[in-house]
Amino acid sequence: MNIEVSGLRVNYGDVRAIDDMTFSLDGGKIYGLLGRNGSGKTTLMSVLAGFRRESGGTVRVGGHPVFENAAITREICLIRDAGETIDIDKVEDALYFAEWLRPHWDAAYAGELLDRFGLRRNMKVKEMSKGQRSALGVVVGLAGRSQLTMFDESYLGMDAPSRYAFYDALLADFMEHPRTIILSTHLIEEYSSLFEEVVIIDRGRLVLHEESQTLLSRGTSVTGPAGQVEAFTAGLTVLGAKRLGPTASAMVYGDLDEAQRRKAREAGLELGPIAMQDLFVHLTEGSGDAAPAVPAADASANPFGDAR
Repeated sequence: MNIEVSGLRVNYGDVRAIDDMTFSLDGGKIYGLLGRNGSGKTTLMSVLAGFRRESGGTVRVGGHPVFENAAITREICLIRDAGETIDIDKVEDALYFAEWLRPHWDAAYAGELLDRFGLRRNMKVKEMSKGQRSALGVVVGLAGRSQLTMFDESYLGMDAPSRYAFYDALLADFMEHPRTIILSTHLIEEYSSLFEEVVIIDRGRLVLHEESQTLLSRGTSVTGPAGQVEAFTAGLTVLGAKRLGPTASAMVYGDLDEAQRRKAREAGLELGPIAMQDLFVHLTEGSGDAAPAVPAADASANPFGDAR
């Protein structure tokens, strides 16, 4: 199921949570939805799931409007941070309602996931830990195999081994049963390898939507003798720099052309990738405009002078 959003606006009284957002997502991919707290991620996913009506603009999933459209919403699953199961008595009740609601429900797979996450069918949901409730939400989201499946920070309560088990299960099941998956997360480095494309929003507006590898190619780490690193990065946008003795490392934003890369090699500098999280922080530091300008480097500033 593809997604088409055009001129989307969502208001909460006098507050505009989503402001003139337009983008389209092809079906059958895993997307990362990234944004700071309060950026509008949960509001956007709620509109895509039909939980909330848009104040303006249009939202179409699979070519059809979503709000109060049962034929479409039965193919959409949104698992939020509470796991969507907090008011249900037992785990088996959550599975019963999930099977009733989800036309592609796989009961056998749900049982396998319960075993993987150490959950029992007779467990009372209100007596479960936050991590266990998160795991139950993950079970419902994966076993439902909805054509559009969204996880909104629904795995934050899980410990690291459980989160890695979720990553493995999600990727394996996606390969066998392709569908459109959107992951909203602050754990960017843990999840970045799953994303085929990334959507970054800030203060209710679209900042960037592109393939993960394209985004990563915009950042480069430069390591070598401090003086050489400082000279090479002069005039470039430096996201951050560190210095240890005579060696320095800087993160720069922007595509380096072949001439620049040759210059770096000749200067004995090592070039490498930088983390998606560092790029995300840089892209959301501005005013939140739809296409924030990359700040020009301040030639008078020396990012290496006081670093130790």
